[in-house]
Amino acid sequence: MSSTTVHQNKLGWMQRVWTRLQSWRLSADESALPVRMPTATHGRMPKTTPTLAQLGIDQGLLWCMLFLLLWGLVMVYSASIAMPDNPRFANYKPTHFLNRHVFALLMGTVASVVAFQIPVRWWEKCAPWLFLGALLMLFVVLIPGIGIGVNGARRWVSLGFMNFQPSELAKLATALYAADYIRRKMDVQEKNKYMGDAERFVRAVAPMAVALAIAGALLLAEPDMGAFMVIAVVAMGILFLGGVNARMFFLIAVILVMVFVAIIAASPFRRERIFAYLDPWSAEHALNKGYQLSHSLIAVGRGGLFGVGLGGSVEKLHWLPEAHTDFLLAVIGEELGFVGIVVLVIMFFWLTRRIIEIGRQAILLERTFAGLVAQGVGLWVGFQAFINIGVNLGALPTKGLTLPFMSYGGSAILMNMVAMGVVVRIDCENRLLMKRGRV
Repeated sequence: MSSTTVHQNKLGWMQRVWTRLQSWRLSADESALPVRMPTATHGRMPKTTPTLAQLGIDQGLLWCMLFLLLWGLVMVYSASIAMPDNPRFANYKPTHFLNRHVFALLMGTVASVVAFQIPVRWWEKCAPWLFLGALLMLFVVLIPGIGIGVNGARRWVSLGFMNFQPSELAKLATALYAADYIRRKMDVQEKNKYMGDAERFVRAVAPMAVALAIAGALLLAEPDMGAFMVIAVVAMGILFLGGVNARMFFLIAVILVMVFVAIIAASPFRRERIFAYLDPWSAEHALNKGYQLSHSLIAVGRGGLFGVGLGGSVEKLHWLPEAHTDFLLAVIGEELGFVGIVVLVIMFFWLTRRIIEIGRQAILLERTFAGLVAQGVGLWVGFQAFINIGVNLGALPTKGLTLPFMSYGGSAILMNMVAMGVVVRIDCENRLLMKRGRV
């Protein structure tokens, strides 16, 4: 063998070794990155390796929501099992409300999965149209023959397979619209810094105030003051978080409080509720406007520290009205006691705090719309739970607001789960951005 051939073989062997080392180094470098670097990008952004499924979902958030849903299912069954004994529900089976609640949970699960699959940028584009659709449904429900009236209130629209409550859709639509409005038009500090306070206020807040006033007028016509209060708090909270200065926010709050006071003063029914709340045990109120509150307090008092046991409630036996909806907490307090109520309060506090943290994280990632939507949902869940718990414990005047994720009601369960689907999507997109991917 010639020297030339030997030299070529040595060079070939060395080249193969160098090529193998280079391949190892490159593969190690790529494995350390959150994205896979292609050989040629041609001026385009590289395709991200992590997907939403690979990034994972907030396990604590999902487990907390799942526990509340299942706990609510058990308590709805416990609170409604004796209702067929009432002549009003004589044709119902003991499992009637349980079956309908399970159906609502299944629909909510499907709807939440669908909402999770929708990118946040789509919600941003469709936010004004969703809010307009919610206002249209609030108007349609007032039309005789279309809207369904129960106990003097016209709040539902029949969809065939269920009765839908447009006010629940309006809560989510308001959060989406307010977040989009803030993102688009609330640049008060920079663009309008040379204007007077009045002009800045009009330009920044007036359009949102008009939209909120229209929604409030439609809700009060049903009437549904509780939903109006939730929508107003969500809208105000998003305005404050979006950059409205303290003076403007205080002015809005004062105006809103004056509106609620005027509404209560102009309605004899609502005035009587306030007086009954102040003294529910009086002979005038105990069997009238204070009846629900007094029996709710009796139920909570009977529960003591650890409760009388699951299914052992007496107040649900046709003493406490709406035990499976507005006053489900009273049944929980009677059957599971003070400990059960404390656990429930802690879970709602943690859930609300976690949702707001997700929104704050999105804002830090410069995703203003997504962050404000998540924080709006957190305000919605937290405030409604606060009102319901306060009403059941006698800390607040009686108001027809259900306990989120737990009380019986197809529309409420459905929209609560859709909202949580949007929040989980926001969280996953935050994770994707933090891994240097693209949304």
